[in-house]
Amino acid sequence: MKKIKYYYNTHTLRYEKLHIPLRVKLLRIFGFISAALVTSALIIWAYNSFVPKATDKETQLKYELMKENYNSLTTKVKTLQEQMAELEKRDNKVYRSIFEANPLTDSARTKLIEKKKELDKVNLMNDDELGRDIAKTLNNITARVAYQFESYDAIEKLIKNQGDKLASIPAIQPVSNQDLTRIASGFGFRIHPIYGIPKMHNGLDFTAPQGTPIYATGDGIVTTSGVGNGTGNHVIINHGYGYETVYMHMVRIKAREGQRVKRGEVIGWVGNTGASTGPHCHYEVHINGEPVDPVYFFYNDLNAEQYDRLLKLAATGSAKSFD
Repeated sequence: MKKIKYYYNTHTLRYEKLHIPLRVKLLRIFGFISAALVTSALIIWAYNSFVPKATDKETQLKYELMKENYNSLTTKVKTLQEQMAELEKRDNKVYRSIFEANPLTDSARTKLIEKKKELDKVNLMNDDELGRDIAKTLNNITARVAYQFESYDAIEKLIKNQGDKLASIPAIQPVSNQDLTRIASGFGFRIHPIYGIPKMHNGLDFTAPQGTPIYATGDGIVTTSGVGNGTGNHVIINHGYGYETVYMHMVRIKAREGQRVKRGEVIGWVGNTGASTGPHCHYEVHINGEPVDPVYFFYNDLNAEQYDRLLKLAATGSAKSFD
């Protein structure tokens, strides 16, 4: 039932029925609709501004993940750049010291890797594909860099090993012999001075006044330092790499067992001890336990002309040995 409204008319002093004009009703309806629209707009704006949407959350998560991946890739690229710089430095050092050749310049390296098909491939990728491809490429470079480091480590070890080997191989005469007059008996069968029978002479005899210094002919460790029946006071040096040298008939020994000696270091003095017929140094070189002619191990001491002369002297020396 519709409620009827009345108002008090001050002119007639009576209550009269309230009649609302159509114009007023329309204005009220329009005002209500306008207020509703404005309120709705404010509510929607506030919701969009302050209430996160599901899509916004997903986008934010993707952004954070991309940012994290980017930082990770940046760090990895920086590490790779440092490693490549170290490799290039070591590479150049190896080239200079071993191969005496100029390595590739940075511009040449760049030209080798800048290929149009690679650039075209990148242009066709979206962000996700590009990120995955970069990560894959970086992982591949990391593996190659690690392998290259191992390769260079092996090369450095080989270089060091070669240096040690060159320093250890016997390469000088055991006594000073600049005028090449001290070789009395060479390597091979000789008449033994005491027994008078042909016997293999496994070394060279260097005649010298008693007390003449005897030198280690290569770096090594003294394994024997003492007296033997036939060898007299003698020293044996293990040079490593299968090489060993023997020095016999010393008047006095300086080197001691277990001592590490350098090439050119005095290890004793020429004498006439043991089965010897005069002051001299009997010198032997062994390779893997087998005696070889020591005359081939004086290359640090002599020039080509002297070496040729020494070979002839050793070959035509006395038919008798001193021990």
